[in-house]
Amino acid sequence: MPKLSVIVPFYNVRQYAPDTLRSLRANARDDFEFILVDDCSSDGTADLLARAESELPGAVLVRHERNGGLATARNTGIDRARGEYLTFLDGDDWLAPGYYERLLAAIEELGCDFVRTDHVQCTARARVVHRVPHGRRNVSLRPRDAILPAHRSTSVDYAYAWAGVYHRRLVDRGLLHFTDGLRTAEDRPWIWRLHREAESFAVTGLLGVFYRRGVASSLTQIGDVRQLDFIRAFDEVVAGAAEDADAARLLPKAVRTYCAIISHHLGSVERFEPAVARKLKAMSAAALRRMPQGALDEVLGSMDTERATLLRRLRRRGPQGAEVAA
Repeated sequence: MPKLSVIVPFYNVRQYAPDTLRSLRANARDDFEFILVDDCSSDGTADLLARAESELPGAVLVRHERNGGLATARNTGIDRARGEYLTFLDGDDWLAPGYYERLLAAIEELGCDFVRTDHVQCTARARVVHRVPHGRRNVSLRPRDAILPAHRSTSVDYAYAWAGVYHRRLVDRGLLHFTDGLRTAEDRPWIWRLHREAESFAVTGLLGVFYRRGVASSLTQIGDVRQLDFIRAFDEVVAGAAEDADAARLLPKAVRTYCAIISHHLGSVERFEPAVARKLKAMSAAALRRMPQGALDEVLGSMDTERATLLRRLRRRGPQGAEVAA
């Protein structure tokens, strides 16, 4: 049984994959395996991965016959992984040498279900450290205690799957898989489920993941219909919070985050194709009407005037976009 399984989906990242693969080699150990998932690339990435299968110690290459998206590719990797611990990396990011050995030592010392880490965001030549928004570090804690408060950024807002390491018992409990088919925001219901249902977690200041931001081929830079999967993702977040025994406390946080994401997308609606922009507005209006209305009223009453006014107006839109009586 490998000690650590690293799951790395790749899709049309030929320009960046060599950096990723070199950094994996600089982290190789006899008891580490690297699950390289080719999500049906068409730009030459597949050729790089074919070479890596024989050159990278511990490499296991898995190919998708159809592109399934990041969530599905990660699930493929989880299903193939054999390690006692699992972690993730995206195919256009990279690692500091020896990082995984230090990460593994951290979770073994802390003895918890999962550990979250800081990371370095890289935009062109700029480097910025992003930290887990949680004050207590290097001590095992109850994950659900890190969800609130609703009005501040917390650990569930820092949803990067690759910023951490996870014990296999989370797989056995059905907590580590992602919602199949989600093309964006796939890590939001995932991180909420971990924090609601896992038994222990910790935060460490360990740095070693370099997150490449602003890649032209990244879905976050593309304004097509796949971006609208955030609606399905946050519907799942709100539904999970509503079913929780502590729903009264958790729902305002879930609804507030959902509203903030809707506002964010509407604030940059010009980057979407016109038909997608119309669909975004219609789907967002329907989402607001689906939310628990008491929690939504509470959230809108505490938000800044500009966003609250926008969301209230959007909530009044009828199914065809016409406003209805308040």
